[in-house]
Amino acid sequence: MNQDLRILGIDPGTATTGYGIIDLQGQDCYSYVASGTVKTSKDLCQSQRLQIIRADILWLIKEYNPDVLAIESIFFFKNAKTLVPVAQARGVIIEAAGSQQIPVVEYTPMQVKMTVAGYGKAEKSEVQFIVARLMNHKEIIKPDDASDAVAIAICHARCRHAMTGQKQTTA
Repeated sequence: MNQDLRILGIDPGTATTGYGIIDLQGQDCYSYVASGTVKTSKDLCQSQRLQIIRADILWLIKEYNPDVLAIESIFFFKNAKTLVPVAQARGVIIEAAGSQQIPVVEYTPMQVKMTVAGYGKAEKSEVQFIVARLMNHKEIIKPDDASDAVAIAICHARCRHAMTGQKQTTA
């Protein structure tokens, strides 16, 4: 099936980074391509964990050839201890995309929920149900990080023409 746009959605994290790849055909027709997670062991030092994330993102880019990478932005964090590691993971992901001339766009969790579920404070389970339905899956995409990444990709598919308020980085 030909795609108009292939989107790699990323839910960043140091222990687990979710990814979801969708194709957009036409105005609002989505096709699921792949999803999963990049996991790193807490037994590794931070630089080793970041190297694994970067290498796996580069592999995903090479394997699936996305037109754009959509990533969740750090908007608000409940746990300050996880803020820096997540920011570092986001940094290597953005750099990896930039090194391959893949544009990067960012969306807040509230923007993703609003765009996918129609309500910025939608529950995670509600967003997951809608994502599964849009991707023609009988069950919710697992794990949660992968489903979140697919939601981020769907958000970009729906918002790509109205990029106001989103950061966009081009190489």
